[in-house]
Amino acid sequence: MKATITSIELRGPFKFFALSATSLKILKQLRATNYKDFKKKGVWTTHYTMTLWNTEEELREFAHSGAHLEAMKNSGEIAKEIRTITIDAEALPNWSEAKKLLEKGKVWKF
Repeated sequence: MKATITSIELRGPFKFFALSATSLKILKQLRATNYKDFKKKGVWTTHYTMTLWNTEEELREFAHSGAHLEAMKNSGEIAKEIRTITIDAEALPNWSEAKKLLEKGKVWKF
């Protein structure tokens, strides 16, 4: 199985409203898939998600379509930085481990 861990650092606290609106659309898209587990966490301007998938193909199909694709295209409008990493895992890690893994992840700065 594959787990994707993502962090987003917002441009400022008021960007939370745009993030929330986008997140609702992405969660609706996620619920229509065959994902195995999902966690989210966030405070102020830093937010995290973790998603567990059966296969990398399912993960990519989700990430490169629908609301998630639109969010990726527009991410520079609300984010200063996005980090992501995909790992092999049978379950989602705890938050402490996830944050350490993100240190080795791919980084986009806007």
